[in-house]
Amino acid sequence: MFRICVLVVTVAGLCSSEATIPVSQRRSVVRSFNVKRNASSDSTPLQVGNGNFAFGADITGLQTFKPYAILSTWGWHNFSLPTAPGQTSIDDFTGLQWWTHDRLVTYNQPNPGQNDISTWLIQNPQRLNLGNIGFSFDTSDVTENDLQNKTQELDLWAGKLSSSFVYNGSKVDVETWADPDSDSIAVTVESDLLLGSQLGLFIDFPYPNRLKFNAPFVGVWNETDRHETTCEQTSPGSATIRHHLGQTTYFVTLKWNIPGLISGPSKGTHRYLLSAKSKRLELTATFTPDRPPHDREHKEVEEGAQTAHRPLSNIPSASRTWWSSFWSSGAFIDLSSVTSNPNTTELQRRIVLSQYLLAVNSASYNPPQESGLVNNGWYGKFHLEMILWNSLPFARWNHFPLLWRSLPDIYKRFLPSSITRARDMGYSGARWGKMTDPTGRSAPGEINSLLIWQQPHPMYFAETEYRSFPNRTTLGRWDDIITETADYMASYAYFNSSTGVYDLGPPMYPVSENTNPNATLNPTFELAYWRFGLDIAIRWKSRLNQTIPPAWLVVRDNIAPLPVINNTYAVYEGIPQMWTDNATVNDHPAMAGIYGLLPPPASGPPLNLTILQNTAAKIHDLWLLEESYGWDFAMLAMNSLRLGDAAQAIEYLLHPIFQFDDAGYPVGGSRVPTPYFPNSAGLLLAMAMMAGGWDGAEGKKHYFPAGWEAVEVDGFVKAM
Repeated sequence: MFRICVLVVTVAGLCSSEATIPVSQRRSVVRSFNVKRNASSDSTPLQVGNGNFAFGADITGLQTFKPYAILSTWGWHNFSLPTAPGQTSIDDFTGLQWWTHDRLVTYNQPNPGQNDISTWLIQNPQRLNLGNIGFSFDTSDVTENDLQNKTQELDLWAGKLSSSFVYNGSKVDVETWADPDSDSIAVTVESDLLLGSQLGLFIDFPYPNRLKFNAPFVGVWNETDRHETTCEQTSPGSATIRHHLGQTTYFVTLKWNIPGLISGPSKGTHRYLLSAKSKRLELTATFTPDRPPHDREHKEVEEGAQTAHRPLSNIPSASRTWWSSFWSSGAFIDLSSVTSNPNTTELQRRIVLSQYLLAVNSASYNPPQESGLVNNGWYGKFHLEMILWNSLPFARWNHFPLLWRSLPDIYKRFLPSSITRARDMGYSGARWGKMTDPTGRSAPGEINSLLIWQQPHPMYFAETEYRSFPNRTTLGRWDDIITETADYMASYAYFNSSTGVYDLGPPMYPVSENTNPNATLNPTFELAYWRFGLDIAIRWKSRLNQTIPPAWLVVRDNIAPLPVINNTYAVYEGIPQMWTDNATVNDHPAMAGIYGLLPPPASGPPLNLTILQNTAAKIHDLWLLEESYGWDFAMLAMNSLRLGDAAQAIEYLLHPIFQFDDAGYPVGGSRVPTPYFPNSAGLLLAMAMMAGGWDGAEGKKHYFPAGWEAVEVDGFVKAM
């Protein structure tokens, strides 16, 4: 058993009494997977960042040839509201009514008569690319092919990106850092080219667009008349640029180490040039939001915006401290002594790089979007059903302070709007949205409004935290959230008088999002998760010595049984042609989650082990995994672990479809943009389970396959 130490390390979380892997060994493992490139990637940058802010670079260490993004947790923009009569305000949106059991319920779906305001609500706000910073050369037609001896290395232990190239016979050395405590980057450039006019720096500003997926680059550069920039050089070594887009304004403060001149913008652009004649140029760029009076009340703006401008000389030291602390504490896996399997090196690479990338892209004050701070998917919005996959690894790998950046605060912030959402639909409690943003709105959509598996997530997070911090503070932090969530869950379940049980749906979409919502009744995963959530809520009230609402007990104890077809768990009750139609063996095989992501039920009938094994075998043999993406493979791996087949778990985690590129970014495939970070998070959750175990799997050092006995593990929080 692991004991939580009293000392909390600044960024890395909590230590374990069984810490067995020394810092020097951890450092050696981590740095052995430093990312090295000799050319820019067409799909993924190398990043430096802090979870709330990230800078993506090409081979030059900046954004010279590839306009990768500078994204933040606070940088959002709204296009103008539509002008069609009756559609000029978000309050004009009415949604769409569906017959739900014995009444009409209004769902947050596009109304055919309100296309303009429906589309606006789907697209707005969208996340902003805050700008581009790159090299300007003596001629405008320089390409990456004109550079020689290009090398680049990302030092994972320090958070430092080192780049080097030769142009016109002169070497250019670049270091790029991100400040862990502000929305700042620090850049140092050393080259004789700076002394003349052959090399300088530019900063440029794009305009957002209305594309659902903005990948690999974010924004457009040719709509310059739609936004404004102004620059004030405040001293020979500093300037401030104001970027104004409609109702959004933010600032970039630039500081450099020697007298220099910033000029621009170039005609027809928002590009500014910095020239400073010295062999060494040091630059910091700090991005800060403008907070007009009507936004000051929004906590997410205040918390998400980090406004301190740290001197450049301090940023490398701060970054080294941050990252060395991150790697030195929390959980760790070292596979380097395992020689029985040639795949251990690739698995270790994925583990290390996924940890770095999640810390850069997902440790945010808001839930992360699925493509993190690399590019924009779904307009840069985040999905509350995915918050479990994206954020839970910070707890399971003992980095609780990173988890606490957003939780439980995000649920507290969204609680009023979620209570209103449930009330407007005729339910009690709080109904959490799906595709949302810092406003707490849920984007209109049929799937968005009919998906329900995000509802028990607060119970999962709360119970995970309580297992490490079993005290009144934890109970108090989550109590209101759990109460309102459970009230909704009990209210949503429908009593079927003909069967005497409580049903889930229809209409609804299950996890797989690919069934007929009017036919989807009692999906397996949602039923199991509903019971799990109500079990936790009931346990929570008992810990607080509070009265348990009777409706919670009635629904939990009378919820519909898990549907079984041909001695296997089915996608949902009564689904036709289960296992014989490609439509039923496609998308997310969520049935595996009832004995992988979820623990065995604490109440009601136990899971049938034979049916679980049959289901796992059917998924392995028949599921169209070549069309899967995301966390499917991690979920299947966790299911395999509980069933006692660790070798199968490894096979799933190294499946040919489950791809990670040279820099560790999880490949999205044809359906979602790269990167798709739920893959990274799912991998780390499965590895945490394999390394740290789960309730009922006591007495072993770890749960890797036979032949992997030399694995060293350290500091994991056990799964439920």
